[in-house]
Amino acid sequence: MPGTIKKHAEERMEKAIQALKRDLATLRAGRATPALLDRIQVEYYGSLTPLNQLANINTPDSRTLMIQPWDKSSLSDIERAIMKSDLGLTPANDGMNIRLSIPPLTEERRVELVKMTKKYGEESKVAIRNIRRDANDDIKKLEKTDISEDESRRHQDDVQKMTDKYIAEVDKVLAAKEKEIMEV
Repeated sequence: MPGTIKKHAEERMEKAIQALKRDLATLRAGRATPALLDRIQVEYYGSLTPLNQLANINTPDSRTLMIQPWDKSSLSDIERAIMKSDLGLTPANDGMNIRLSIPPLTEERRVELVKMTKKYGEESKVAIRNIRRDANDDIKKLEKTDISEDESRRHQDDVQKMTDKYIAEVDKVLAAKEKEIMEV
């Protein structure tokens, strides 16, 4: 029973790391990547739809994103959604496609992005600690019926080691992203 609790906790911690990587991919680091547009929701026929479900997104070069909508009538909706987003990019509409030029990052914007990166990292650490708390609570419940106090302590120590490992992984992912952002 404690083994399944620990396995479930580890799976959830792994998902927290994957969510952090997904969130960090949406932060602009000076290069054009379709992942920048993952969080953009477009109001399309009365409902919010992810941009990648409405258009093909390409990177013709390292500083440009090209959005080719499947339905040309959605061009203005896509353009509006990009303008409302926190990307700080201005779309250029040529009637068929939308081009986004990614300007080089200023030092001020880099510092701001590093702060956002740290915020995402802190949220991930909190999620991992909450998973640890849940696993420890489940182990303590088992202590009342199925396992001894010593076994409970040993399993809680294993959960703590797992937590420390995933917190270190968060720090490693954050350091890599910060290095990428601060590169000139």
